[in-house]
Amino acid sequence: MKGDLFSSEHVVRPAVEPGMSVENAKCIKYAVNGEMYARQGAMIAHRGALQFERKGQGVGGMLKRAVTGEGLPLMAVRGQGEVWFAHEAQNCFVVEVEPGDLFTVNGRNVLCFDPSLSYEIRTVKGAGVAGGGLFNSVFSGHGRLGLVCEGNPLVIPVSEQYPVYVDTDAVVGWTARLQTSLHRSQSFGSMLRGGSGEAVQLMLQGEGFVVVRPSEATPQKAQQH
Repeated sequence: MKGDLFSSEHVVRPAVEPGMSVENAKCIKYAVNGEMYARQGAMIAHRGALQFERKGQGVGGMLKRAVTGEGLPLMAVRGQGEVWFAHEAQNCFVVEVEPGDLFTVNGRNVLCFDPSLSYEIRTVKGAGVAGGGLFNSVFSGHGRLGLVCEGNPLVIPVSEQYPVYVDTDAVVGWTARLQTSLHRSQSFGSMLRGGSGEAVQLMLQGEGFVVVRPSEATPQKAQQH
């Protein structure tokens, strides 16, 4: 066969070492030698001797998912082989989590991760159920985390002098030494008279980085993730 479709730009190359790598802007490849984890339904192709098994979140995690609509439904991939992951043609990125790091990320942006990473679902401080029910996944340990994002994300530095305010539907994640709280940008009276629609944002303070996608999730889109 000939043509641009079969050029070296599109034909995958064999993995040179176990683990995660970016296959292209929309897809992550994982060379499995043992076990790894990925979001359910994200596998688009695989080869080799691999088994796929649904991974539970535990009672606490399932309860939070039921209450908020957020969560991290996972599957375990075991064996030896190669598997490719993608989600709705969103852009893919790899984050290196090092010992002592904590990376908080929205569950809808998680694609896959190394088994050496651990995670738990936490309430975002300052944003309980009454304030929007913001639950995110906090990753720790040492390994790689594959993320998806609609469009190219913005990575915004946060400092003590310059806190950052982000729309709760646009935030992807943030680094360990940041504190969060809800910030109201206009009065309730202003909201009743008609305002910008940006009444409540998540304020991040401290030293670190916040990752923001260049779009807001619509209610229907948020429920699908």
